[in-house]
Amino acid sequence: MNAILLLIILIPIIEIYLFIEIGGKIGAFNTISLIFITAFIGVLYARYEGFNTLKSGMSQLVKNELPIYEMVSGAALAFAAFLLIIPGFATDVVGLFMIFPPTRKILFRKIKNKQSTNKNDEEDMIEGHAEDIDEKNNK
Repeated sequence: MNAILLLIILIPIIEIYLFIEIGGKIGAFNTISLIFITAFIGVLYARYEGFNTLKSGMSQLVKNELPIYEMVSGAALAFAAFLLIIPGFATDVVGLFMIFPPTRKILFRKIKNKQSTNKNDEEDMIEGHAEDIDEKNNK
């Protein structure tokens, strides 16, 4: 079974289960209020962290360096904000973890390690030289 299809089915089931369980403990109004509060606070914090990432990326560009971490961090922040906007407790927890910088650094390290193990620069290198054939024929 496709992993994306499995996620599309499992995430709503988990969220509905959590709504029922938490709603049974704290009440329907408090559950709905908690969903809106976590979404609001999460999006505000994602915006704050996004501006910090943008500022850090601009300083990297001024130093004439590629802001690779900032690009990955910005993508993670956008995905985290998306998860926070979706109503639900499980998606809010995942989104909040992705907003915090230490969690993003762990994510960046995993992506970096995966790319470095998949890519071997020495095997892709072809050595040689080029000659302009037209210049040889004209002489």
